[in-house]
Parts: sequence; structure tokens; C-alpha cells
Amino acid sequence: MLGLASVGLVAMAIVIDLIVGDPRSLPHPVVIIGRTISALEQRWNQGSEKRRRRLGFMLTATIVLGTFSFAWLGLALLTWVHPWLGLAAELWLLATTLAIKGLAEAGRAIAVPLANGDFASARKALSMVVGRDTEQLDEAGITRGAVETIAENTVDGITSPLFFAVIGGAPLALAYKAINTLDSMVGYQNERYSDFGYASAKLDDIANWLPARLTALCLWAAGVLISWQSSAHYWRRAIMATCREAPRHPSPNAGWPEAMVANLLGVQLGGTNVYQGAVSHRATLGSPLETLTCSHINATIKLMHGAWLLFFLLMAVLTILLSVGISWL
Repeated sequence: MLGLASVGLVAMAIVIDLIVGDPRSLPHPVVIIGRTISALEQRWNQGSEKRRRRLGFMLTATIVLGTFSFAWLGLALLTWVHPWLGLAAELWLLATTLAIKGLAEAGRAIAVPLANGDFASARKALSMVVGRDTEQLDEAGITRGAVETIAENTVDGITSPLFFAVIGGAPLALAYKAINTLDSMVGYQNERYSDFGYASAKLDDIANWLPARLTALCLWAAGVLISWQSSAHYWRRAIMATCREAPRHPSPNAGWPEAMVANLLGVQLGGTNVYQGAVSHRATLGSPLETLTCSHINATIKLMHGAWLLFFLLMAVLTILLSVGISWL
């Protein structure tokens, strides 16, 4: 896909995701990818550290290249049968790589009961999207978890898939989702996965490096555009603060959207979390100029929508300019 064709198809996929989301009645490619990873992990993740690291590289290559190849060949076959069939399939596959509607709904599922004082329902909704223990969290803790999740997943679930979709259509967008799924399943720094998941974690870091930083910039631009609704213009210091604070995050990429959102909202993210009873301390991002409340979840959703829209417009302009430049050569 090149130029206007790629931009147009991705735009239609965005509309599909905004309207339909991820209906549970339809098969999802990520589920198939996840089951394949799980089956291979059980078979290959054993032996010496050297062997596990070597097989981990093989797992990464097999899943990513296999996903791209199956998607490309499948679309080519359907297009050969009928161009409209190939187009419909590509639109559906592109839409499955996006989580705009799903991420917004997940945030609202936390914010609505929290605003009504139903902490139990808010904690339960948060536990569906985070790994930390939520049973003892107060309003600020619930809000922090939701804001961090929405900010981080703006990259993983929206802008990175958009980035690769515009460049290489559904096959490359699905290959990215395969990378992201590998990282979420085996990319942990623990005894079981530190060697076997090394390649998956590093490839995920590489794939998200540019989209994460562009997303932070788009979040800032979105914050500037909607700042008229608030008397607090935190965006004035957000870029410098984010550049200073983002490297504190244990992930080389997640810190950028999280730090930017924290500084745009005038809140502090990070700090202490509890995972299955074990206390974990993470560097803080942002300054506690405001106390975290459920209103910050809605503000983060608004920033998320502004960021992905600006990100897509940026990618569209760059792609069209590039295709025009190539045609002049």
C-alpha cells in the first residue's frame, strides 16, 4: 500500500474500530498468535540458558515472520479470488490491530463507577486491565492505574499499529501485534523468561521506539489544543519535564506517553504498586500539582483521542509527501 491508498484503507479501518470495536463473536488474530506462542513456549523454553536464548530468537522470528507471511499470502489469495474480497479482509485485519474503542471503553468502565462512589466496581474494572493488586486502592490509586494504562496502551494499542499499518498494510500491522503479543507473554525479566524472552523484549523495544516518542509529541499537541477548557496550562512545561522524566521508567518506551500525560494533567504517576502481595517501587513521573480523581481518567481518554488523531494525520501527510516525492524521481 502506498500513498493515498494506504491512508484511505487505514482511515476506513479506524472508522470500523470506532464503530464496532472488537466483537467477541468474531475470531481475533491476536488470539491465534497467542495460542501459537503458548504452544511453542511450552515446547522450546527448556534446557540451558544458552539454548533457551537461542530458541527464544527462533520463537520471535517464527511468530513475527509467520504472521506477516500468512497475512500477506492470505490477502493475496483473496484478492486473486476477487479484489473486493481482498479489500474487505484487509480492512477487517487492520481494524483488529486497533484498540481505540476498546481502550476508551475500558477507561470509562473504571471512571463511571468511581465517579458514583462504587469503589468495588471500579477496582474490579481496573483489575481487568492491570496486573497490580487493586483490592485496597483508594480513588487516587484507582485513577493512577487507569491513567497509566490508557497512556501506555495509546502506543501499544493505537499509534504503533497505525504506524506500521500506514507503512505496510495489514501484514506489517499484524507483524507488529505479534511482536507486542510476544513481549506481553514472554518478555519478562524473571527466571523463566529472562533468556527465552530476551529477543522478544528487545524487538518490542525497537518497534515501539519511534512511535512512543511521536505519540508523546502528539499528546502534547492535543493538550495544547484542548487547554482552553482549563485554566491550568501545564503544557507549557510538559515537553522539558517529559524528556527529563521518561528515562526513569523501566521501559524505554512506556515512560514517554506516561510522563507526558502526567505533566499535561499536573498529576504524579508511578510510585508503589503491589503485585500478588509483593511490593514494587517505580520512579515517579510528573508533579502532584493536582490530586488524582476520576476526572483525570476522562481527561486522559480525551488526550488519547486527540493524540491518535494527530498521529494519524502526521503519518498521512508524511506518507503522501513521500509517495509524491518518489513519483517525481
